[in-house]
Amino acid sequence: MPDAVDDGIAVGVPPVPEDRGDPAAEPPGSAVTDPIALATERDEYLLALQRLQADFENYRKRVLRQQEEQSARAALDLVGKLLPVLDTLDLARAHRDSAPDGEENQEASALDQARGQLLDALAKEGLERVDAAGVAFDPVVHDAVAAAPAGDADENGSAEGAGEAKIDEVLRAGYRWRGQVLRPAMVRVRA
Repeated sequence: MPDAVDDGIAVGVPPVPEDRGDPAAEPPGSAVTDPIALATERDEYLLALQRLQADFENYRKRVLRQQEEQSARAALDLVGKLLPVLDTLDLARAHRDSAPDGEENQEASALDQARGQLLDALAKEGLERVDAAGVAFDPVVHDAVAAAPAGDADENGSAEGAGEAKIDEVLRAGYRWRGQVLRPAMVRVRA
């Protein structure tokens, strides 16, 4: 049975696409045959690709920088959490040193070894201990919590550096992490 025809259009028959023919048969000046238009389009695509590559490279660098910053913050937080452990080991060592002679035992030496290993491992990663006595007071790395009475002579008997504040005693060690002050040292100052 033939397809029905409605107002000159065959119903049920798919439309036949127009035959565009040979691209060479395009009228002159069309985008397919115009070399200037083709070159312009090519240049636009090239610029778009170069912008996309630059954007991706900037994105990659930004993500890498953010990862490094996050890693550094995590390491700083971890070291900050370990400082009380170091303080406790320092107090245990000070207590042991104040004990009568001859009472050193294996537990005390084991604590010293553990403390030394922890400090060495952290020092390799960038932790620097601030605990020197007799150096000039620096408010960036020292927190003066006490003042010793000023004397005419220091422990060597010389009056050198009179008027300059010096660290008399370190009450609690301070720390720097990769050059940044993590915790200032608590010190007693002698002027």
